[in-house]
Amino acid sequence: MLLGIKPTVDFVFKKVFGSPENIPVLIGLLNAILKLAHPIVHVEILNPFSYQEFADDKLVVLDIRARDSTGRWLNIEMQVTVFAGLLPRMVYYACTLYVNQLEPGQDYSDLRSAISICLLNKKLFRDDTVPHHRFRLADPEHGMEVSDSIEVHTVELTKYNLQEATISLAPAIEQWAFFFLFADRYEPDRLRELLPGVEFQQAISVVEAIAGKTEDRTMYDQRSKAQRDYQWGLDSAREEGRQEGELVGKIRILQEILGEESSSTGSLGERTISELSAMLAELQQRLRSRES
Repeated sequence: MLLGIKPTVDFVFKKVFGSPENIPVLIGLLNAILKLAHPIVHVEILNPFSYQEFADDKLVVLDIRARDSTGRWLNIEMQVTVFAGLLPRMVYYACTLYVNQLEPGQDYSDLRSAISICLLNKKLFRDDTVPHHRFRLADPEHGMEVSDSIEVHTVELTKYNLQEATISLAPAIEQWAFFFLFADRYEPDRLRELLPGVEFQQAISVVEAIAGKTEDRTMYDQRSKAQRDYQWGLDSAREEGRQEGELVGKIRILQEILGEESSSTGSLGERTISELSAMLAELQQRLRSRES
């Protein structure tokens, strides 16, 4: 039987990577993304998975905050949609992790790296084909950077060229992308064959348990529906905004053609789509009458 569970749904993502018993899975994902000279060997999850986080149907951003054995502070989250201000928000999160480290009396030299990671199943940089970007404090003109301070990573999962035939030999980050995007389409045993690493085996077992456990499956269905409803609302708002913009533009052009004072964009923006459509139809009729 197919797993039928998407790891990109917040409930699944947090349970797989935010549960203390699954720390090896989180470490595997972090090392695949960060590619550090000295890989992470241990992390402490600062906000571990809790069913209380999912008590209602509201869609919330569920991040995983952790600290590794060298003192690095880490924030990792899954984003299923792209919205204005996403990248600045990631920078803000990283800065917050950085400045909140110090207790009264501590020295600035005690500060450790603050790393914010955003996994996305939609494109953030549409004109760029690179799936993984790492942003740091740097002076590119002179080739210098402020090391061990603030870092922001974006990983656009859909930009990886993922093929079932070669995925078992692909870099770890591509294997994780495959897991996130396609795990729901496979039977557990087949997915284990494709992703043979120990951390993947454990992650697949967690997803398999969610699929088979009644209360977890119910919670997954609720969160998946909330996620779809949120995306539908966002897409509807964008479409309505596009339609409104087109109507406002046409109305102002026709008013100019008819020699009338153009309505302000602000005043037109206060009208509903139906009111704008009626206003446009009236202007079009008046233009036709003038030309006949």
